[in-house]
Amino acid sequence: MNEYALNLAGYPAYLYDLPGLEAHIRAVRATLPNTELFYAAKANPDAEILRTLAPHVDGIEVSSGGELAHVRKTLPDIRIAFGGPGKTPEELHLADTLNVDRIHVESPRELSHIAGPASVLLRANLPLNTPNAALTMSGPFGMDEDALNECARRISEIPHIDLRGVHAHLASGLDAPAILDLAGQIADWALPWLEAQGVDDPELNIGGGMAVDYADPDALFDWADYGQKLPASPTIRIEPGRAITAYHGWYVTDVLDVKTTRGETYVILRGGTHHLRTPVTKGHDQPFKVLTTTGPESPVTLVGQLCTPKDVFARNVPVPPLAPGDIIAFTMAGAYAWNISHHDFLMHPKPSFHYLTGEDCHTSART
Repeated sequence: MNEYALNLAGYPAYLYDLPGLEAHIRAVRATLPNTELFYAAKANPDAEILRTLAPHVDGIEVSSGGELAHVRKTLPDIRIAFGGPGKTPEELHLADTLNVDRIHVESPRELSHIAGPASVLLRANLPLNTPNAALTMSGPFGMDEDALNECARRISEIPHIDLRGVHAHLASGLDAPAILDLAGQIADWALPWLEAQGVDDPELNIGGGMAVDYADPDALFDWADYGQKLPASPTIRIEPGRAITAYHGWYVTDVLDVKTTRGETYVILRGGTHHLRTPVTKGHDQPFKVLTTTGPESPVTLVGQLCTPKDVFARNVPVPPLAPGDIIAFTMAGAYAWNISHHDFLMHPKPSFHYLTGEDCHTSART
C-alpha cells in the first residue's frame, strides 16, 4: 500500500485496497452461515467496492432513489432492499421498476404509494434499551405500535403487498454482546406481533451498527461470536456498512505548510475534511501514517485548506519533523468518508480515485 500511495500522480487521492476488502468480507461471510448479509451502500457506494463485495453478500441495502439506480446499474442482478425515511412516490415507483427485493416501509403514507407487487418489512421504532450506543436511531425512523398496526391492517386489504417481517435498526457503534442483546429484545417483541398478523416464516432485519474504533483500528468487531450466537430461525438479516469497508480505504495527501501559532504547530495539508468528513462527524482523530520521513516526534495538529477552524483531521498528535511535500496517508477512510463529505465547499479540486487490485493499481476516470 505504501508503495502505491507514494507513487500516485497527484494528491489528494483515495486509494482503496480491494484484495484486503475481499479477504475481509470473505472472513465475515464465513462467520454467518445462517444469516443474510446485505451491505449498506450508504457507507461507501463506490462501484469498485460494490463489485468486490457482490459475490460475498446476499444483497445491497440502499436508502434513496439515487443509490437504488446506481446499485442496479452497477450490479444488475443483485438483490436490493430499499430503506430510509422520507421515500418519495417517484422513488417507490422506481423500486417497482427496478425490481427491489424488499421495501422497508417507514410510514402509512409510504405504504399508500406502493403501486406494484411488493414484499415489505415494516420498520419499527421500539423503545428498547441501547446502552453505550454511538448513535441511536430514534425520532423519525420507523413507526410506533399504532402506526405498525395501521400498516398491517392496510396490508391485509391490499393483495399486491406481502408483509414479510420487521426491520429494526435501533443503534450504531455497539460491540457483539450489545447487538446480540438488542437482537434478542427485538425478537421478543417482533415475533409475537408478526404471528398475530398471520405472517408465516417471518423475517427480522436487525440492521447494522457494528462498532468501529478509530482510536484503536486493531480492535475489530467480534464477527465469530456474533455469528455463532445469532439464531438460525427465524430468518435474520443484517446490514453492516462501516464495519465492512472502513478498514480498506486510505486518503493520501501532501503537506503544504507547517507553522507555529501561539505555541501550537499546525501542519496544513492539501485537501481537507470536505474530502474526508469522518473525523469531524465522529469527533475523533483520524488515524494516519507519515510515509516520507522519520525522526523524533512532537505534537502537531493536522488541518486542511478550508476556511473554518473545524477543518481538523487530528489534534495534538505526535509526528516526525514534517515539511512541504511530505506525504501523509489517513487510514480507515473506506466508509462515510468521501461520500458523506461536502465536496464543493470552497471549490477546491476533487481527489482522484485509485484501486489496489493485487497485481497493480488502477485509476478511476472519476477525478
